[in-house]
Parts: sequence; C-alpha cells; structure tokens
Amino acid sequence: MKYDYLIVGGGLFGAAFAYEVGKRGYRCLVLEKRKHLGGNLYMENMAGINVHMYGPHIFHTSDKELWDYFSAFADFYPFINCPLANYKGKLYHLPFNMNTFYELWGTLTPQEAKKVIESQTREFKTDNPQNLEDFALSMVGKDLYEKLIKGYTEKQWGRKAADLPAFIIKRLPLRWTYDNNYFNNRYQGIPIGGYTAIIEKMLTNTEVKTSVDFFEGHRDFRKHAHKLVYTGMIDRYFDYRFGKLDYRSLHFQHKVLECDNFQGNAVINYTDTDTPYTRIIEHKHFEGLISDKTVITKEYPLPFSGVEEPYYPVNDTNNNERYTQYKTLAEQETDVLFRGRLGQYSYYNMDDIIRSVLTTVQEEFSGR
Repeated sequence: MKYDYLIVGGGLFGAAFAYEVGKRGYRCLVLEKRKHLGGNLYMENMAGINVHMYGPHIFHTSDKELWDYFSAFADFYPFINCPLANYKGKLYHLPFNMNTFYELWGTLTPQEAKKVIESQTREFKTDNPQNLEDFALSMVGKDLYEKLIKGYTEKQWGRKAADLPAFIIKRLPLRWTYDNNYFNNRYQGIPIGGYTAIIEKMLTNTEVKTSVDFFEGHRDFRKHAHKLVYTGMIDRYFDYRFGKLDYRSLHFQHKVLECDNFQGNAVINYTDTDTPYTRIIEHKHFEGLISDKTVITKEYPLPFSGVEEPYYPVNDTNNNERYTQYKTLAEQETDVLFRGRLGQYSYYNMDDIIRSVLTTVQEEFSGR
C-alpha cells in the first residue's frame, strides 16, 4: 500500500500523530476538508496581528513533559488569561475570586465574602441538584449566578439553565485570594507567531491534501492505507445509524479597528441575555503587541444544523447514551482509530490532545 496511515483531519491530533509516526519512518496522508490546516487552532495575520480565527486557544498544562513537547515547536509568549465579565455595563473579574466579591459586595476579607456566599446559598442547598441552575445556586448563590453564570450559559448552550444538566459546568471554584489567573496550571502561554506555524512544522514531511472532504467522493483514499486515523464526527462515519449527536456551533465576526486599543484586555465575556454574543476577543493582547490598529472578534453561539462547524459536544444523558452505541461500533473497527474531540465526542484541551497522541502512538508501536 502507498501509505501506512490515512489521517482524516488536519487539526492538532492529526498533525501531531503524523509527526510522531513520521519520525518512526511511517508514511501518512492527511486529508483536511477546510482550505487550511490547523483545525480550530488556525490563525491568520490581519493588520499585522495574529488572529485566532476560531476562538482563542491558550496552551496550559501542569505536565512539564507536555509543555516541553509542545513548546519545542515555537517560542511562547508568557500570556496569563485574566478575563473580565461585562454585566450590563459593569465589569467583574473572572474566575470568581476576592476581586469579584469586592466588586459585587464590597467585601475586603475572605471571611466577609464567605459569609455573603453562605447567606445566599443556604436556601438552595441540596445533595442532589436536578439541573445546572440548582447546582449553581447551591454553590454560589443568586448574585454570582444571575449576573455572571445564567445569561452566558444560556446563550452558549441555547437552552434555559434549568434545562441543562449540572455537570456541564462541573464545578464552580471560589478563590479566596485576589488572583485573576483563570487557569491553575503551572505552564501557560501563546506561541509567538501563532499555532498555524506549529501545525505546518509538524506536517513538514507529510503529504497533505486540503479542501478534501473524506465523505464527498474521497473514501477511495482508504484503500491506499493500512490504517485510518479518523478525527471527524463519529456519528457521520457510521452514517448516523443511531441518530445524530448534538453539537453547539459558533459564528465569529472579525473586525479591524483603526485604534491602538479597543477594550484593554484579551477576553471580555458578556453575561447578560440581551447581548447576542458571548464575548469579545482583542487579539493583540495575547502576544503583547504594540501597534496603531487592533482586531476584535465577537463570538455568537449557534445551533449546529450540519452546515456549521461542530465545536462543542452536548454531553447530556441522551447524547452520551447515543455516543456509547457509536463507541461500541468503533471498537469493532480494528483498523480505524477514532480520536479527538469529534471522534470521541468529548471536549479536550490542547494538552489532553497531545497526551492522547503520545498514548496512542505508544499503544500502536508497543508490540512492534
């Protein structure tokens, strides 16, 4: 056969997998349906500014091995994500910390803030929250929930918070320090020059075809490879045998502005229900760039109809049960690896993807 691996999807998993097996002397062909590589990590330069075309991605991990692996492909700008929330024109710090509590209630000490939280959660306490709203109210109370959680979450998922499962937000950490660092990870940063250059470097010695949809008359490529690495939608691969899995999508509205600084921060969330977008991104702040122009992006959540890009799996009970059926089918495909966010119907951070690549490669070659 001409190739050892046919890889469907030129995102981070596909590129890193091709890089790893390429080092071992195996030949890969990557098929990417978009006109560019990089998946949702893809970046373009607009007005001299590197723009995250599909939403910002900050590489963060506490695993030194993963940090060393990824940072070997580029120099990193030491960006620390400190987002703000705009609720009806007033700004609050995220994640929930002593700055947030001061802005809400004027509390100065952890003890004062804890008393307010306790007074607001007392009536909502439950050992068995039935939905996201119950869970959030029982953990943080009315003020934080109504101003900083409810509107943003309902816009993001297109459903009332009372109709969403509690595990979507998993946990609501409250920090009793004046610490605005969104992530708790030891290593954080943005590659100088963007992620696209990393993906291209990973694929330097790999044959790549862009603007090629595997399902649109190109499954014939499969017969030219010993094994398939599939990072697309798992339900589509099986022709939706058990029905379609649900996803949420996004629309990005990019704009170049003739000013040097629009909002003074990389990320500002809009948590009221009246504002149609969930956040505004100002890209120059990710790399500390000084210039006389700026680029902003407004993010609008969308339902996924099959035309848009599927960004977020909707991991509620019904979808997870349906995915389990697809997973059972996938396990029977001994010459296909289903991987990545869409192939495994789960949201992954970048360090999760890198770890998955290294684990998959180790398993692939453990008996050779």
